[in-house]
Amino acid sequence: MIILAATPIGNLGDASARLREALAQATVVASEDTRVTQRLLAGLGIEHRPRLIALHEHNERRKAAELVELARDADLLVLSDAGMPTVSDPGFPLVQAAVAAGVEVTVIPGPSAVITALAVSGLPTDRFAFEGFLPRKAGERARRLAELAGDRRTLVFFEGPSRLAASLAALAEAFGADRPAAVCRELTKLHEEVRRGGLGELATWAAPGVRGEICIVVGGAPEQRADPAGALDRVLELAASGMRLKDAAALVAAESGLGRRDLYEAALAARNGR
Repeated sequence: MIILAATPIGNLGDASARLREALAQATVVASEDTRVTQRLLAGLGIEHRPRLIALHEHNERRKAAELVELARDADLLVLSDAGMPTVSDPGFPLVQAAVAAGVEVTVIPGPSAVITALAVSGLPTDRFAFEGFLPRKAGERARRLAELAGDRRTLVFFEGPSRLAASLAALAEAFGADRPAAVCRELTKLHEEVRRGGLGELATWAAPGVRGEICIVVGGAPEQRADPAGALDRVLELAASGMRLKDAAALVAAESGLGRRDLYEAALAARNGR
C-alpha cells in the first residue's frame, strides 16, 4: 500500500497523531528530501529510523515503477517537504503508476498551504481553483493570466519570494490593479503575515522584496452586466470582417451571456435595415 501523508507546513505542532504513528511504524519512506524527513523525525521526538528513499521531481518518473513494486509487499509512506504530496510536490507519477498497477493508495490528511491561505485571505471560499506556480517566462505567464482573467472563482497561486513582485505586477496588469487579493506569507510560522489589498497595491508593497514561503489568493472576476447594444455591434463587426453571422452571434453570446438566437436575429435585422 502507498500512504500519502501530509506534513506540517511550518508549525510542528500541526503534525497529526496519525502522522506521528505512521512515522514511528514505517519501514520505508519515500520523501522529497531525506534530510528534511530526518529533521522532522527529530523535531517530533521519533527515535525510529525507517529506510529513506529520495523521491523528487528529477527522479520520480524513473523510480515510480520500482516503488510501486515495493509497495506490493510493504507499506510505503510518501512525504513531501511540507503539506500534501502530489500538490505542486512529488508523488503524482507514483500515484498514477500505482493506480494503473492495482496497488492501493490511501492518505493521511493534514496541513495544506492552499486551504490555509484561502481560509485566512478573507476572499470568497465557496468556489475556488488552485493554479500552482505561474510560468517563469513573461510571455507564457501573460498568456496564462489572460485565460484566467474572466474566471469568477477565487484563485490560489504558489510563488517564490524572488518572483513575487513580478507576478503581482503581471496579475495587476491582466486582472486590473483594483482586483482584491491577499499575499499569505510564512503560514503557521513565527513570522506569519497576511497582506490584503488590490493587486496594484500589493505589487508596490512587494517591490522592495519579500521573504518566505508564499501563497497568493486573488478574488474572482466581477460579474459583467451584458450590454445588448455593444454585443450587437461586436457581432456586426465580426461579420464584416468575414466571419459567418451565425458564428459571430455564437461567439458573442458565449462572451456576453446573451442569447445566441436573439443576437443572430437582431444582427440579421440590423444588416437588412429593418
